[in-house]
Amino acid sequence: MKKILIVFFTILSLFCKGQSLQSLDTVKAPAGYENIFIRHLYSDSLVSSFVIFIKNEVKVHRHVYHTEHIYILDGEGEMKIGDKKIRIQKGNIIFVPKNTIHSLKVISQTPIKALSVQTPFFDGKDRVFVE
Repeated sequence: MKKILIVFFTILSLFCKGQSLQSLDTVKAPAGYENIFIRHLYSDSLVSSFVIFIKNEVKVHRHVYHTEHIYILDGEGEMKIGDKKIRIQKGNIIFVPKNTIHSLKVISQTPIKALSVQTPFFDGKDRVFVE
């Protein structure tokens, strides 16, 4: 009976999609990237997640259809969200509602490294730059 259960769960595991695990400490930017490097982590129809490295700034933009959660993994900056200007640093989490103008200026010697989680699925097309 024990052998039958082992075979059953082994076969079952071949048909089940498992969850993924990744340490964000292991996600690195390549040497020599210009200003922004984006590393896609995971996506489905409801959500997309990325690790973003920023050396200088993210220009003023908005996402018409997407909300965004940003968790700062490293670095410091000044962020504008709507009419507010806030200082961000490692350990902060920021919520950006859909259609809200936002931007970022890095103020630390090290680039900002952030986890960005956007809903629904984000393919990069819903980024509207504002002058």
